[in-house]
Parts: sequence; structure tokens; C-alpha cells
Amino acid sequence: MRSGALRCHGAADDRALRAELVEGRHETAVVRVAGEIDLRSARTLRDHMSGVLQAGFTSIVIDFRGVTFCDASGLNALVALANRTAAHGGGVWLYGVRPAQRRLFEITGLHRRVPIADGVEDALTLAASGGGHHPGQSPENPYP
Repeated sequence: MRSGALRCHGAADDRALRAELVEGRHETAVVRVAGEIDLRSARTLRDHMSGVLQAGFTSIVIDFRGVTFCDASGLNALVALANRTAAHGGGVWLYGVRPAQRRLFEITGLHRRVPIADGVEDALTLAASGGGHHPGQSPENPYP
């Protein structure tokens, strides 16, 4: 699948969620996400990621640099995505996470289920090796 073939846009304002497939390597998609992930836009994110998985990818690396806000709905969407990819032998990795967002991932323990890498190449390396996930994790027990 070529880059940019899957795109989604939320409402027409500067905070609206935007997501775009920017690269595909083997079974791993790199998706750039920008805007706010909240109750209003979490469904849009889920729908877009479903399209990425339906295109044949089993793992997803998410470029989080453009995400300006992420609430509990966004975290829930990421957990659901991690569970869905894990059920097919894949996973989800993030990079470009802002310090305040990183803290939220650490407080909630989500960083154990959705590892945060330093950059796209690090995330792709982790995805290729299945690395970054902690032992004992499964879709049934994401927070051992």
C-alpha cells in the first residue's frame, strides 16, 4: 500500500484529528496522527486504525508528534488497538510523545502496553523484534 492511501480527518478546525498512513514496512504501518484525541475524535482514530489493519498490517507505529491533546478516550482507543494487534501477533509503538503525555502514559501504566520509542527508526526496530513490551502482557492482562 502506498503512503497516504489511508487518511482521515475529523471536524474542520485546527484541533481536529488527522491521521495518515505515511509508510509501510513489511507488516508494520507508520501512521502520523495530529490534533486532539478526545471523546469526539477517538472513534475517528479507531476507524482509521481499523482501515490500516484491514489493509494487511499487523503492527502500527504511531507518530505522536502532532498530537496536542489526549484524554482517557484516546488512551482507551490505544488500548483497544494494542489488544487488537496483539491478537494477531502484532503490536503498537509510539514515538514523538510530548513530555506531559509521556507522564500520563507512565502514570496509567499504558507505556508498558504501548511502548514509547525515541524516534521512528527505534520504533520500527522494536516492532520488527516485537520489543518494548513487558513480560506477562496479553490482551486479557495489559497491565501485569
